[in-house]
Amino acid sequence: MAVVIRMARAGAKKQPHFRIVAADKRSSRDGKFLEKLGTYDPRLKKDDPKRVTLNVERIEFWLKNGAVPSERVARFLGAAKIRPVPERRNNPEKAKPKTKAQERLKAKEEKAKAAAEAAAAPAPAVTPAGGPSPDAPAQG
Repeated sequence: MAVVIRMARAGAKKQPHFRIVAADKRSSRDGKFLEKLGTYDPRLKKDDPKRVTLNVERIEFWLKNGAVPSERVARFLGAAKIRPVPERRNNPEKAKPKTKAQERLKAKEEKAKAAAEAAAAPAPAVTPAGGPSPDAPAQG
């Protein structure tokens, strides 16, 4: 049986409260679990000691017997110095703009480049009213 240490949601609507439990991987999130190992109350302040409570002895027992913590629980265990803090996953490819956004960005850059070229080009000389253009060849 594959055992995981994960959070099971409890509490009323819009008032989340989580149990940290050891459960069979195949059981539902809030369903049957093997043992309650702690609690997590996200509504409390981050520095409140009751925000995350852990039964360290039982967690170590389950970890020694092959239980795998979920990502969030692994961070809690790292903060409690039970395990090393896991590295956060980062996928820079996912943050890149999609094809349509890239096309819009390219069109915007081309438009800005054309405007810059137009601004850099010398403006035609303005002729005084009724007089010849300073660039015009002298007629004699």
